[in-house]
Amino acid sequence: MKITNVNIYCEDHTFRRGSVHVEHGRIAAFFMDENEEVGDDQAVSEDRRSSAFRNRNEGQGDKDYENENHANENHEIYDGKGAYLIPGLIDIHFHGCMGIDFCDALPDGLAQMAAYEASVGVTSICPASMTMSKEELHGIMKMAGEYEEQKIDEYKDAQKEIQTDGYAKKSHFVGINMEGPFISEAMKGAQAEENIIPCDVEFFRQLQEESGGKIRLVDIAPEEAGAMEFIEELADEVNISIAHTQSDYDTAMEAFSKGTRHVTHLYNAMTPLHHRNPGVIAAAADSHAEVEIICDGIHVHPSIVRNTFRMFDADKICLISDSMRATGLSDGEYTLGGQKVYVKGALATLEDGTIAGSVTNLMDCMKNVVQKMGIPLETAIACATENPAKCIGIFDEYGSITIGKHADLVLLDEELKVLDVFVDGEKVK
Repeated sequence: MKITNVNIYCEDHTFRRGSVHVEHGRIAAFFMDENEEVGDDQAVSEDRRSSAFRNRNEGQGDKDYENENHANENHEIYDGKGAYLIPGLIDIHFHGCMGIDFCDALPDGLAQMAAYEASVGVTSICPASMTMSKEELHGIMKMAGEYEEQKIDEYKDAQKEIQTDGYAKKSHFVGINMEGPFISEAMKGAQAEENIIPCDVEFFRQLQEESGGKIRLVDIAPEEAGAMEFIEELADEVNISIAHTQSDYDTAMEAFSKGTRHVTHLYNAMTPLHHRNPGVIAAAADSHAEVEIICDGIHVHPSIVRNTFRMFDADKICLISDSMRATGLSDGEYTLGGQKVYVKGALATLEDGTIAGSVTNLMDCMKNVVQKMGIPLETAIACATENPAKCIGIFDEYGSITIGKHADLVLLDEELKVLDVFVDGEKVK
């Protein structure tokens, strides 16, 4: 397939008019419009073109790939009509959607989640678990491990039972964000207090084995007993994130020095930034840590979002949705981690008023960042694609429009409305 007449979001975070060629579900080549004024960047596009020729024509003499495609009358052409073409988004922290929660531990439910996320342009998912009982966590991770071994297409027969609305392709299931149970009771947020336990290296390794190595992030409160030993033992095995914590600045800095490099939903469920007690937020900035931020317009004020981009390196910020099962559905009563949640508009709360995740998908969060919070589109896209891919170690396969990577692509109009989504080069609907 050849996607033509699009403004391609390039690896240097700029847009250029051109076309993208897809073969066997991968980016095979892309070409910039010869008539476009690209200045000093022309050399970049020429390098890409030469690389495309080399990759495609290895062992085939000097045949010109572009000419070969033009000569092939059966080659599918998709006219993008000037739309933006960006990489598929990657959500590394969300709990559910369409009435399903990852912690339901249902493979058909995970397939339904993947179908919905693909439909809105989120083409890779790393769903989050909750602070559940040990027994429940074992069940969740075993389901994830078994799901990994199956082809998503095997769920086609179950589509009558799981509303996939005819979506032929689903998002890639690329990992798990283990949010809890190694957190602080004082900062539990919407997590179940009765299931909170101290950091346990062996328990984590059991879960990791059951998941088939899918756990990409594990959350801890560094001030709790055993946390520093947990970091020292596992920092080379998994990305350890500070979360649901009342840690002070010095404790957080110690955790970063021992190998922690990520912070879960910055500002939420942690000590606030204070001029005499700067806490985790300042420690993360001083350590150049990766940070997640929920931009649903509820969790973090737009001014704080803008100032986060001033305080942190833009290549360390990951947009997340933290969405729960009500996402994609109407207002009403739902559950999160076994607790009742009440949804009205964009707000989801527990009975006591505690915010309980969001009901906004990542694409809409990215739109909020650009349209309501003043962050440049080029920066926001990187924070929802490249940065999260790097955080969970999948950037060699996902997260940018690069030759050889999965052809996970989203077309947007100038108002950032999703026009079409491709997963492995196939239209989602």
